[in-house]
Parts: sequence; C-alpha cells; structure tokens
Amino acid sequence: MPEFVFLYRNTPEAIREASGSPERAQQSMQKWRAWFKDLGDKGHLKNIGQPLDHPGKVVAGKAKTVTDGPYAETKDVVGGFSIVEARDLNQAAQLASGCPVTDNGGSVEVRPVMRLEM
Repeated sequence: MPEFVFLYRNTPEAIREASGSPERAQQSMQKWRAWFKDLGDKGHLKNIGQPLDHPGKVVAGKAKTVTDGPYAETKDVVGGFSIVEARDLNQAAQLASGCPVTDNGGSVEVRPVMRLEM
C-alpha cells in the first residue's frame, strides 16, 4: 500500500495555546493519542513519527547560505510528522482530516512518499 507523510503545521501562538496549561496540554495529548490509536487499529499508521523541536537552520542555494530557521519568514511551523499507509492521496487526506492539529487552526500537509530504488 502506498505511503504518505503527514506534516503537522501550526502557528507558534496556537502551539502555546494548546499547551498553555497542564490541563490543556493533557487534553491535547489525549486527542492525539486517540487519533493515532484509531489510525493504528485500522492498519494505517506505519510510523507514528516524532515531534520536531522549534530551533533549526536552513541551508539554501549554491552558496549554501545558512540562516536561522525553520523558515522564520512563515507564519506556521512544522511541528512533527507521521507516516501512514492509504490506498491513494484522497484516502490519506481523509485520514488526515481527523487530526487534532486542525482543532485550533493548524493543518496537515499530506504528501506521497516516492519509492527510490538504490
């Protein structure tokens, strides 16, 4: 079955809001755990992935210019990723629609994983 990466995006403000108190952080994690369990129980969760820490660097261009990142000029931050299996891109997008990140205005970027034979 084809694999897809889910990239979880949100604004720094929404991230702070979701984890602003111990109670809100716990409620948020419960939603994420329930969603991941559902994906796993249905055989779609290939790799739960990992959250990403906020600091980073961006290396770009022929000169290999290094700047602070990740992508400080954007209004959203990639907070983590997962790998899922689905029949096609449409099913993967449907699976992503249940993601808790959308509850507070975030988004899930769904991208097919290309198979490379090396």
